[in-house]
Amino acid sequence: MANTIALAKKYSALLDEVYKLAALTADLESDSSLAREGANASEIIVPKMVLQGLADYARNTGYVSGDQTLTWETLAFNYDRGRMFVIDSMDNEETIGVAFGRLAGEFMRVKVVPELDAFRFAKYASLAGTTPAGATLSDGAGVVAALRVAASAMDESEVPYEGRILYITPTLVGLVEDMATTASREVLARFSKVVRVPQTRFYTVINLLDGTTSGEEDGGYEKDSSTGKDINFLCVHPSAVLQFTKHAVPKIISPEQNQTADAWKFAYRAYGLADVFDNKTKGIYLHKKA
Repeated sequence: MANTIALAKKYSALLDEVYKLAALTADLESDSSLAREGANASEIIVPKMVLQGLADYARNTGYVSGDQTLTWETLAFNYDRGRMFVIDSMDNEETIGVAFGRLAGEFMRVKVVPELDAFRFAKYASLAGTTPAGATLSDGAGVVAALRVAASAMDESEVPYEGRILYITPTLVGLVEDMATTASREVLARFSKVVRVPQTRFYTVINLLDGTTSGEEDGGYEKDSSTGKDINFLCVHPSAVLQFTKHAVPKIISPEQNQTADAWKFAYRAYGLADVFDNKTKGIYLHKKA
């Protein structure tokens, strides 16, 4: 049994490492101290403050009394996905542990992480405070011009300069870099970080396949064929985002513990939240294809 425990720890550590290296939205994880548990386990509560502005000061009567309103907004977790795999113990033994050992890492790398990123990007895109008309960007000059407009729009909305993250497709950032001009370098410098996002994770609307309905047995996600658009780039200030991973733990069951078969079981469940503060939607700028 000790070997089983050691093996489980080994795989768990590997999975955590793979997730952190591969998830493109990891930088947006919110500070858990800003939220508290809701009345139900499926909810969290986040604070929202509204203040009155300055008023005239009178020398005779002094200050005008001001009101501050602190409310707590209840949000339900909106991502709950999972899957279980069964590997016969002999299949695993005859492949020197590859059948089970590689499954876990590959599942995280090619299935879990891309879907989680795609879900989050689509959610933030749907709640972006600024979304110009869709356009296809085909050259570096067009991309630079669009990025200037985006940065200026966030400036005018008083979104903090520090911390802005530019999520952009490799193709478009390549067009900008190929220009190798002062203008192209300056426009990218207006963002604290540039993250290249494959188009396969970058859509305005996706469908999460349930894994049981006919045609959806493979699970995963897909771009919505009717309303989904390709995202060109998404400018995000982390302070605008509510992103919590409440539960993301792999479960490993050895053949000795398996009561129904002489097989290893690997189960993974991801449960969390991706949302945007109501009063900080301007911290997200969406540019999508036509």
